[in-house]
Amino acid sequence: MTDDRPLRPLRSSWGRAATAWFWSLQFALLNPVLAVLLTTTFGGSGSQAGIVLALYNAAGFVASLVVPAIADRRGTYAAGMVASAACGIAFVGVLLATRSLVVAAVSMVVLGAPTGVGATLLFAHLRHSGATPDAVVRIRAVVSMAWVAGPPLSTLVTSVAPGSTVLVVVGAVGVVNLATSLAAVRCQARARARARGPSDPGVGVPRSAPPVRQLLRSGRTWGLLTVFVVLQLLNGAAVTSMGLFVTRDLHAPLVWSGTALGLSALAEVPALLLLGRLLRTRSPRGLVAGGAAVGTAYYLGVALLHTPLALVLLQPLNSWFFATVAGVGLTVFQDAFDAPGLAAGVFANTRQVAAVLSGGLIALVAAAPGGYGGVYWVGAAGTAAVAATLWARGRRRRDPVG
Repeated sequence: MTDDRPLRPLRSSWGRAATAWFWSLQFALLNPVLAVLLTTTFGGSGSQAGIVLALYNAAGFVASLVVPAIADRRGTYAAGMVASAACGIAFVGVLLATRSLVVAAVSMVVLGAPTGVGATLLFAHLRHSGATPDAVVRIRAVVSMAWVAGPPLSTLVTSVAPGSTVLVVVGAVGVVNLATSLAAVRCQARARARARGPSDPGVGVPRSAPPVRQLLRSGRTWGLLTVFVVLQLLNGAAVTSMGLFVTRDLHAPLVWSGTALGLSALAEVPALLLLGRLLRTRSPRGLVAGGAAVGTAYYLGVALLHTPLALVLLQPLNSWFFATVAGVGLTVFQDAFDAPGLAAGVFANTRQVAAVLSGGLIALVAAAPGGYGGVYWVGAAGTAAVAATLWARGRRRRDPVG
């Protein structure tokens, strides 16, 4: 087995936070302007950009399962982070060197998708090297901070400088990611040299880790996946349709939607930090069930009060709900799967699946007489059902969200 003990660049809280910040910032800068770049710099039409982005997301879905699974088998994640960082630099280099939409599309699938797995491998490494659940949630708060800062910075750079400028910034962040990952690999090599042979049983992937097929055949696994796909589906549908809800149902200016989403993103960071503290004394199942109940209160409040001011004032509840799903949910998957890479990859893909399904939910609700406000009624019913189910199963210790 390989020795993948806590590595010097990631050993301290500040080192872990900085690494998570830059891995998240890379895509927080790039993703918001990808569609703009495809239609301007690379001359694609709106439909062509949509097709390219769909292929890019599909490739990311596959990569986030395959690459972490390979890292699990090898028992090391730092080397995978190096490969992802190298792909990211090559990806930016190709985009800077070409103006061909086809070349850009191929590079997004072949190089961009593996790059996105870097953050997933980071969380797998944290788990593998002994990070506690509360530490993982605190690092997840750093990811949220990067996604608060990244999109405004990206759009600002794009608006005041040529389109390729933001790619240079993304490439510079990629160089930082490569440097920290290489340093981690060097420290790992020194740890192996000191070990002088097989390390203790706690190092490396557990021998008893069940294969992927066995995990996917388990009813407990599918129950866990269903819970988090449903929760993220409801959240995604509400976020995506919020602008339409504000303008068409509430007959208010669109700025109310932007204000609500901005407040929700800002409140998510302290919510994650507080959840990290609560994880020291509370069970993940209880926190997830409580978060779903808070989500029910949020959706019911928006649906019943039906005013833009209520939508804004209720956002702290929405932040707590989503922080529970995104932060505590990750630790739940890490507890349920013996393979840290697979756990992080599968959890990341629940968001992707939910995003696809949320479009169908919005279409169904929009066709109903109640308009887009129906998204919130469905959200209240769905989160209440999840909360009730988790509380009912809470006494069964074998439940994966326990």
